[in-house]
Amino acid sequence: MASLKIPDSKLTLSSMESKSGDGTTKNIRYRHAGDLTGEPPTREFAEVTIPVPWGHLAGKWYGPQDVQPILGLHGWQDNAGTFDLLVPLLPPDIAFLSVDLPGHGLSSRLPDGCYYNTIDNLYIIRVIMKQYKWEKLSLIGHSMSSIIGFVFAAVFPDKVDMFIGIDALKPHQRPFPSVIRTMETRMDEFLREDERNRNKSEPPSYTYNELIERIYVGTFHSVNKDLCKHMLARNIQKSEKYPDKYFFTRDRRLKFYNYAVGSQELCVEMARRITCPYLFIKARNSSYFEDKKYYDEVMDVLKTKPNFEYVEADGTHHLHINNPENVIGPIVDFINRFGPVARTKQAKAAKQAAQADKESKL
Repeated sequence: MASLKIPDSKLTLSSMESKSGDGTTKNIRYRHAGDLTGEPPTREFAEVTIPVPWGHLAGKWYGPQDVQPILGLHGWQDNAGTFDLLVPLLPPDIAFLSVDLPGHGLSSRLPDGCYYNTIDNLYIIRVIMKQYKWEKLSLIGHSMSSIIGFVFAAVFPDKVDMFIGIDALKPHQRPFPSVIRTMETRMDEFLREDERNRNKSEPPSYTYNELIERIYVGTFHSVNKDLCKHMLARNIQKSEKYPDKYFFTRDRRLKFYNYAVGSQELCVEMARRITCPYLFIKARNSSYFEDKKYYDEVMDVLKTKPNFEYVEADGTHHLHINNPENVIGPIVDFINRFGPVARTKQAKAAKQAAQADKESKL
C-alpha cells in the first residue's frame, strides 16, 4: 500500500485555517462536527488527501493504517461525515476510509465548465485504488454512491471483493418525456451556477442554527435534526463578511448533477454481471425513487445469486445516521465474512495449507 498523507490524528481547527496578508484568519474549514461544537470526534481519524488532476480528494481514515480499508462513499450533496455514527460501531481492527466525492466536503470541485455525471465516479474509484495500490475494492455506498457501487461492480466485476449498498439499488428510471425536459432545465441551471462559481463572490451566509434547519429540510427530514451537524461540518466555511455566519462550500453545480446512466434493460444486464458478495439494505420508511416495478425486476435478478443478501431495517433514507444500531449487525457480519480482514486471514490460511502440503511430500 502506498504511503499515506496523514497528519497528526489529534484534529485541530487551526490545521484547517489559512492566514491572509494582514495575519488574520480566513477560509476556516471543518473536518467533523466537533470542530464547530467542541465535541470529540465520534471516532479518531486521520485526514487524508488523494491527488487528482484538478486538485485533490479529501477523506477520513479510521482505524489501522497498515491494512486495506473499506471505502465508504456518501450520497448526493452529502459528504464523508455520513458515516460518522456508523463507523464507531465497527470492530476496531476494521479500517475504514470515508471519502468526499468531487465538489462535496473538502474535496476539490471539478474545473469550471465541467458537468457532474454518475459515470465519472467510476474514474474516481479507480483513482483511489491506484493511489493505494489496491487490486480489488471493498465498498460501502449510501444513496447516490449505492448506485455508483452497483454500476462499478457490474462494469468491473473482477475489481470488487465486497459491496454493501444502502437504500438506493440501481440507476433510476424516468418517463422519457420527463428525462428530456430534465436535461433541458438542468443544463440551463448548470450554466447559471457555473457562471456564479467563476464570479468568486461569497455565497449567501447563515447562522449555525439556520444551516442545521436547511440540512434538515433539504433531506426532507430524513436526517434527525440533532444529527444534521454530522452532515454539515465538511460542507461549510466561515463567512469573511459576517463573523457569526457560515456559507455552504459544496459546488452549487451539484444540484444539477446528471444521474442518468441508461435504460432499464441496461440495469438488468448490470445486475446479471455482478459477481461479488453483495449486501443491500433497504430502509422501510424510504421510497424507491422510481416505479417499484423497475426495482423489483433488478431485485429478482440479484436474488438468484448465491452471494447476494437482502436486509430491510426500520428507518428513513439516512437510517445509517439516525439508527446505525439497526444495520450494524448485518454489516459487521458481512464484513467479517467477505471484508479485507477476512480476505487476509483466508490468504494466510491458504498459504499455510500449501506450505504444510509441500512439507508433507518431502
